[in-house]
Amino acid sequence: MNPRTTLAALAVGALALTGLASRPAAASHLAGRATRHPADSLAVLSGEPTPTPALPGLPTRSNVLMITADDLSTLDLPYMPHVRRLIADQGVTFSDAIAPTPICAPARASLLSGQYAHNDGTVTISGPRGGYQSFDESPTLATALQAAGYDTLFAGKFINGYGENGTARQVPPGWTDWRATIDPTTYHFFDPTLNVDGTLRRTHGYSTTILSHQADEMIGAPARQHRPWFAWVNYVAPHFGGPIEEGDPRQVFRGTAGAIPTTVPAPRDRGRFAGVPLPSRPDLFEPHRYTRLLPKNSPARAHVPPIERTALRMAYDQRLEADQGVDRAVAAQLRTLRRTGQLDRTVVVFASDNGYATGEHNRNGKLWHYDEIVRIPMMRRGPGVPSGRTVSTPITNPDVTATILGIAGARSQRTLDGVDMRPWLSAPPQQRVVPIEGWPVTNGTRRLYAGVTVGPWTYIRLRHGHEELYDRTTDPYEVHDLVHVASAQGALQELRSLTERYRDCRGSTCPKQFYSLG
Repeated sequence: MNPRTTLAALAVGALALTGLASRPAAASHLAGRATRHPADSLAVLSGEPTPTPALPGLPTRSNVLMITADDLSTLDLPYMPHVRRLIADQGVTFSDAIAPTPICAPARASLLSGQYAHNDGTVTISGPRGGYQSFDESPTLATALQAAGYDTLFAGKFINGYGENGTARQVPPGWTDWRATIDPTTYHFFDPTLNVDGTLRRTHGYSTTILSHQADEMIGAPARQHRPWFAWVNYVAPHFGGPIEEGDPRQVFRGTAGAIPTTVPAPRDRGRFAGVPLPSRPDLFEPHRYTRLLPKNSPARAHVPPIERTALRMAYDQRLEADQGVDRAVAAQLRTLRRTGQLDRTVVVFASDNGYATGEHNRNGKLWHYDEIVRIPMMRRGPGVPSGRTVSTPITNPDVTATILGIAGARSQRTLDGVDMRPWLSAPPQQRVVPIEGWPVTNGTRRLYAGVTVGPWTYIRLRHGHEELYDRTTDPYEVHDLVHVASAQGALQELRSLTERYRDCRGSTCPKQFYSLG
């Protein structure tokens, strides 16, 4: 019997239990988070902004390889040894990397635009102001780099909806070599269709492996030796997709709340982590003693029945298994760079588009403001990058764009909201204001929430006026809402003011100042 089927059968027999056995996470995702002492909690920001450090004599016009996974959680990283050894240990790990709009299309659009979602116009996945049809491709990171003399390469998943409604053969402006999956085959983990420079090509095999081979072929081509290049390789895993296989929750729990969509691991990894429990955390299936104090429309007040809890445990195992293909692909890309003599002149960025919750705060997915969702894995290695360093100064998706433009000496063709982070890599830890926001999945005409994260604080105002406030200094898992706590009212007022100030910021009016933690 399939290991998952065995586990599922045991789980079905145990559904009378109120929860799942679990063990502590292999590594805390909170390590290195910039925090303040409780005594400072009434002053969210104090003192004068830190002057931007002088930019040392860094290499310019390096190659840049940006590798992104889809929906990767920081809690997954302990299970990705190649990523840790080849990138984190050889470069910088950003322990406070933030996706300001933490869901697929807006998060990836920000990596192309260098702007917050409310400025580049792609605020959700589909519908008004959503997906590929909403994004202006004429000025992007790719067009700016190409104008600066770079070759620009793309492989993998693009913005949601690419390939649909007559767009399957489109090649966006600014790309020298284009090999994108087209929807809906993007989410077919076997035999996806690629647009290869305008020609549709049906592939055969497992998606992550296919995209890895495409990436190796592009970055290892002889033409890469003649001019600098930028490559973005965007893997679909561990995003959910098909086919539905034996032992999947949608097969085991068909017709129930447990029939949740899951990702698809490579055949060689199927069952490898079967039975690994969800990390034991206070916010896992957040209990009523916490959620009863939240606003009635808080997303954390969702009810997760026992059968869905069991399914989420199974989905978590499959996520870890799908991560293995991405981990091997990262190693393959680094081998290609080394074999072709390009490793020492290539900056490598590894990140996720957004974070992900698998039961934390009673959520299965992304979009919302909780730490597991807005926090993303992010690492960088290469020329000009310190080795073996953890940087707790916050970095966002738009900052990645601004930094790559700085590396290339290229001029943005948009008004940037992001900051070139190179001067801050070796500086003492800083904190800054980061606006966060979210819209309904199929309608971008009105926000679900807007707020800010500043150091250990997260504040949001929900659509109907209700608020949530957390201080991770004393509440690292965000289970104690402080909106009605007397001692937090000073911070609440300051965070309300910062939200009002930056909710619709643009360019120079966005928060770009850094503040010392000292």
